[in-house]
Amino acid sequence: MTDRDKKAPTNPSRRTILKGTAAGAGALAFSGIAPSYFMRNAWAQEYPALGNFPVSGSTATYGFVVPLTGSYADEGADELKAYELAVKHINEGGGMLDTMKPLSLTGQGVLGKKIEWVQGDAQTNPDAARAAARRMIERDNVIMFSGGSSSAVAVAQQYLAQEKGVIFMCGLTHSNDTTGKDRRRYGFREFFNAYMSGQALGPIVAQEYGTDRVAFHLTADYTWGHTQYESMKDSTERQGWTTANNIMTPLGTRDYSQYLTAVLNSEADVLVLNHYGADMVNSLTQAIRFGMRDRQVNGKDMVVVVPLYSRLMAAGAGLESIEGVLGTTNWHQTAGDPGSEAFIKAFEEAYGAPPSQAAQTVYVQTLLFSDAAERAGTFYPPEMIKALEDHEYDGMGPSPSLYRGADHQVFKDIFVVRGKAPSASTSEFDLLEVVQQVPRSQVEYPPDMMPGELGPYEPA
Repeated sequence: MTDRDKKAPTNPSRRTILKGTAAGAGALAFSGIAPSYFMRNAWAQEYPALGNFPVSGSTATYGFVVPLTGSYADEGADELKAYELAVKHINEGGGMLDTMKPLSLTGQGVLGKKIEWVQGDAQTNPDAARAAARRMIERDNVIMFSGGSSSAVAVAQQYLAQEKGVIFMCGLTHSNDTTGKDRRRYGFREFFNAYMSGQALGPIVAQEYGTDRVAFHLTADYTWGHTQYESMKDSTERQGWTTANNIMTPLGTRDYSQYLTAVLNSEADVLVLNHYGADMVNSLTQAIRFGMRDRQVNGKDMVVVVPLYSRLMAAGAGLESIEGVLGTTNWHQTAGDPGSEAFIKAFEEAYGAPPSQAAQTVYVQTLLFSDAAERAGTFYPPEMIKALEDHEYDGMGPSPSLYRGADHQVFKDIFVVRGKAPSASTSEFDLLEVVQQVPRSQVEYPPDMMPGELGPYEPA
């Protein structure tokens, strides 16, 4: 949380230099030597108040809204660790600050201010997350907020961000709608989306299991599940698969027996679980107990696919359940690039375990926001937004990345992974193997494919 015991950095920041430059420019302008417009570009105080800008004092505060309770609580706990580590590195150096390119951060805070943080529980619930974020904005004066492991939560917070004029750096949100129809100027997503999962996974499941397959989907009944189902359906049907049925299941379901019985009574030879977190753990383990992988249908061995995967989910389900199950991840601990290795090393030293994809995502988001402030030379939200839009960066994962300005979606390589067999696992954290690192070019799409409006830079 906050760390008020350490001294704020004393070296001059870019903002301090700009202020000094502005003062000199002002004197020159009034003497007739320099044009007055130079003052506008250099003098940060000329920006109007907006959201929680300007930031007074020697500190700036970030707000982290994570699911500490509810179906996605495991991801939330790991996210909170990563946020704490990101703030430590922003204030003191280390981690991805040693690999990030381009880099404007110095490891001595942001714009001469030490970063502090506050937290709230999203409860895997949009209303609770929005209320927690609103408290942070109005009570704690956060200059940025981030977090979440639910797309419904992310969408709700993006609308709040646009309303309040405070930037929201999305955490784990996979719905197409987040940067599609519900995109907002004040929201940014580094995580990949359901369409990308479908584009990456469709050809591989067809190659692994054949093109003559019949799929039955069980789908979480909210924005993410809906777009995940549509994306997987479209992708697999282009490979020749047939979709037998889809059943929407409530978030937080514990007993999937009625839905699995419907699968057993169908002609499906593939079960696709569009579930995440504890929902995926429950539905997958129950499917295995129902003997799904021991069945033969249409002369084929039945298989299970989990389009959105994570190591935390794999650990919850256990090796016996995940063995051979294919899915996609935004990042994997075996990525091997310098940025990933630096992050893993720092995370393991701090917490004694490797990070999850949720942790890596929010860590990167926190650094990207902070670096954008340094590049913009101000916390003024419209200028920071412009610094993030169409920003290209590297050294934070396995491939160069682009924060596309048209919809605030990041494009980069993603991973198709498979659950390991118990005999192949070397530790409690060695649960998934990479089948393919799917290149960014394979999952890119034009922004108008998912129509939406970002809205103005300066909210009314």
